[in-house]
Amino acid sequence: MGLRRKNRTDKATGAVPTPPVPGDWAVELRGVRRQYGRGAGAVHALAGIDLALPRGSFTAVMGPSGSGKSTFLQCAAGLDRPSSGTVRLGGTEITGMSENKLTALRRSRLGFVFQAFNLLPSLTVEQNVVLPMRLAGHRPDRRKAAEMLTRVGLGDKGSRRPGQLSGGQQQRVAIARALVTEPDVIFADEPTGALDTTTATEILGLLRSAVDAMGATVVMVTHDPAAAAWADRVLFLADGSVVDRLERASAQQIAAHMTALTAPAHAGVAA
Repeated sequence: MGLRRKNRTDKATGAVPTPPVPGDWAVELRGVRRQYGRGAGAVHALAGIDLALPRGSFTAVMGPSGSGKSTFLQCAAGLDRPSSGTVRLGGTEITGMSENKLTALRRSRLGFVFQAFNLLPSLTVEQNVVLPMRLAGHRPDRRKAAEMLTRVGLGDKGSRRPGQLSGGQQQRVAIARALVTEPDVIFADEPTGALDTTTATEILGLLRSAVDAMGATVVMVTHDPAAAAWADRVLFLADGSVVDRLERASAQQIAAHMTALTAPAHAGVAA
């Protein structure tokens, strides 16, 4: 599996991928607001988010500290409930779901990759990868786990414990775990934040390949323009709103937009 960033257009024809049919979205937020507290002390973490992200795409979310990135990810993934508005994942509205149904949906239809890896140290690599299957009440598929570990370059590490692996290898295990249930969406929260530049490039290549080769949908929060440049699009948040976006942008273009957003006018609420 190659780790180079792919050009998502047909070089011979210059064609771009066919846009999704209306309604065929992996993630859809309509009028999503999230308020903490009431009255004069209320914090408006999200101030009305309207967006739809197509299946089989890679979206990066960026913004200054306090822009609402973390709240956006939590609401989009069903980890937090918006104060108003609706969220759909894979065509399913999750806004009014019971906590039990939300938990079941997250286990079976969503994948997560965190900065801190979040592997269970007492389990083997293989056991960590099949954990989403167990939590969803399904029989662990060791063949599928082996396939995913091979895809991320760890086919011979299934019997190891996380503590025997490097940070980059642990994040590869986390990606294999996120992919094993073939989820509607993979949410990645600063997935390269704890890694050196070379290892970060490898991890981003794996996420890019998951989109291009497996049809996965990735939504990634990051502060790093070089990481965001691997995405199909970058959404910029400020003061709880999407204020700009770039399509297939370079790290330099993304960094320039981030510099503009860090102006004093956008010093805002807590993320």
